[in-house]
Amino acid sequence: MHTHQTDFSKGSVYKNILEVAVPMTVAQFLNLLYNIVDRMYIGRIEGIGSIALTGVGLCFPIITLITAFTYLFGNGGGPLCAMERGKENTKEAEYIMGNTFVMLVGTGIVLMIIGLLFYKPILYAFGASDTTFPYAESYIQIYLLGTIFVMISLGMNPFINSQGFGNMGMLTVLIGAVLNIILDPLFIFVFHMGVRGAAIATVISQMCSALWVLKFLTGKKAELHLKKQAMKLKWKRICSIMGLGVSGFIMAFTNSLVQIVCNATLQNYGGDIYVGVMTVLNSIREIFTMPVMGLTNGASPVMSYNYGESTYHRVKKAIFFVTGVCVAYTLVAWGVLRLWPEPFIRIFDGSGELLSEGVPALHIYFFGFCFMALQFAGQCVFVALGKAKKATFFSLFRKAIIVVPLTIFLPMINRWGVDGVFWAEPISNLVGGCACFITMLITIMPELNHKKERN
Repeated sequence: MHTHQTDFSKGSVYKNILEVAVPMTVAQFLNLLYNIVDRMYIGRIEGIGSIALTGVGLCFPIITLITAFTYLFGNGGGPLCAMERGKENTKEAEYIMGNTFVMLVGTGIVLMIIGLLFYKPILYAFGASDTTFPYAESYIQIYLLGTIFVMISLGMNPFINSQGFGNMGMLTVLIGAVLNIILDPLFIFVFHMGVRGAAIATVISQMCSALWVLKFLTGKKAELHLKKQAMKLKWKRICSIMGLGVSGFIMAFTNSLVQIVCNATLQNYGGDIYVGVMTVLNSIREIFTMPVMGLTNGASPVMSYNYGESTYHRVKKAIFFVTGVCVAYTLVAWGVLRLWPEPFIRIFDGSGELLSEGVPALHIYFFGFCFMALQFAGQCVFVALGKAKKATFFSLFRKAIIVVPLTIFLPMINRWGVDGVFWAEPISNLVGGCACFITMLITIMPELNHKKERN
């Protein structure tokens, strides 16, 4: 593949964003396939499909927690690296990358050990029953062994994108996703390894992605290189990386918290079938939020670079472009799900067991889906411009302060039961999304209007 590098300082801002965002969206889509293919095949294991799917669904909070740590370092280091490039400070950009790498590997080892020691009480706390636990155990035991590969491939990929190599960043995910799609049916059905086979396929795929990232960042084509001397840790630098990455970490961490609370509440009010429905709804939400994430992640290095270079009119153009596209897309997505919910549920549930409970739950869960775009757009701007405190607050606000209490209390009101759990999501999208976006407009826009532009 041609190693094209986008110059963030020249040409159309929209074109720059799309040059990074389109490959990143394709990458996000493939990364999603990665996870969804597991669920599709598991849901079709003869005789145990839906219960095995519920078991694997219980592992998602643990997987999300691991991902949260990749955001803590990768999504903090990536924008800082792009800003230093904008200031033409190559040495510091490489130090940021080296320090991030050390933190990712160290954290990966610690998470793997903790996970392998305590997964049983953790899974039961997350809503496992004696029926679903064996499937959850089979999956998570093997998945945890590949923790370091996940940390490297997800956490270091932003450093490929922050240098303008969108196609190479896409390849990182493409390698893993394609391998997973090929290996999954082989291990699950040909070698008759079931849920365990799905986990082995995932670990092998992630290992290959991680090796690709390291090969590129230490190779000749990269502008900034992963060097041993840049791995010397400096406390101030680590604090800057984590300070900016903490909003992405909290967003993923609170996603995990929400999944735990939802699964436990649904288990209480509706049993295993509703935990299965939530697994399917989370999977559908991932499909539909993926283009929004791809666009905002693609816009982030462009905004960071131009902010570092003091070309603020280009930052403003980027903000309006991202917001407009995200809102338009999520409106269309809401319409599609409203009109045709069944095919999306059937992707994950071949037997159709979850369909009768799944369709009404989906209509509630995705109500007002367009407001979620405002959260993503506002959050993207805060992170890209290094506004760590605001980014962190709004990550916490939507999930921990709104969704978790609503998930616990709404089922008690007027005997809403399981419906109350599903209503927590649209209410949080409306309140959290509007609060985040309006704050961004009244704090960031005046700053961009009054700062002195670089000539």
